[in-house]
Amino acid sequence: MTAVPAITLNNAVQIPQLGFGTFQIPPEDTRETTLAALKAGYRHIDTAQMYGNEKEVGQAVRDSGLDRADVFVTSKLNNDSQGHDNALRAFDRSLDELGLDHLDLFLIHWPLPAKGLFVETWKALEEIYRSGRAKAIGVSNFQPRHLRRLLENSDVVPAVNQIEVHPYLTQDEVRAFGAEHEIATEAWSPIAQGKVLDDPTINRIAEREGKSPAQVTLRWHIQRGDIVFPKSVTQKRIEENFDLFDFELSEGDIGEISALNRNERTGFDPDRFNG
Repeated sequence: MTAVPAITLNNAVQIPQLGFGTFQIPPEDTRETTLAALKAGYRHIDTAQMYGNEKEVGQAVRDSGLDRADVFVTSKLNNDSQGHDNALRAFDRSLDELGLDHLDLFLIHWPLPAKGLFVETWKALEEIYRSGRAKAIGVSNFQPRHLRRLLENSDVVPAVNQIEVHPYLTQDEVRAFGAEHEIATEAWSPIAQGKVLDDPTINRIAEREGKSPAQVTLRWHIQRGDIVFPKSVTQKRIEENFDLFDFELSEGDIGEISALNRNERTGFDPDRFNG
């Protein structure tokens, strides 16, 4: 089976660079699709309290027959659970839903800057981390200004920042800040909800490589060093998205795809979204 490269986080925890995302997968479909992903070779599953499918993700991990230590599981704090005590209770609920004794990674899902609770919330995540019930902790959708405030008021540097990244939103500033502070970048919406799949540049490279536009885009993410977790509910696409390690893009290809940036979001603006 293909060996997926691992990224070593700033606390020495290793995370598979390619994972399987479960955003917008209905709970009734989550167990089967997650099992299909694990069968295809994925060993990194990304869920969230907001997705409403933690229970089914946990069931799939248990039903897969794989050792728990071989599957990296991430979840994220719901927006209505920010604040120290709320976050601690919400984390306990996640473990209960998943049926697991620990998470490999737990994230604050959004900064919600107008609420002003993310530093207090982070203190709770630090406690969870020290307890060993989360092997690593991090954030999602944080901009450099949010990260600076967090770093100035905390002891633990986030292991990751999960942000929207794709060829139309390359996020160079946020990624550079992360690299400077040893915060790994995870890319959600890696193909811009399909918008990049008709791009002429990506299609030209895909035709030359004998790969799909999605595979070329995901390979671009991998070679830039980001952690990526495409989502699909079809067996063929789940397998196709995993088939990224028998070809390589040139530096020129990577530059051409990066030059497609439009600073165009498919999701919310983290500076304005307050959940």
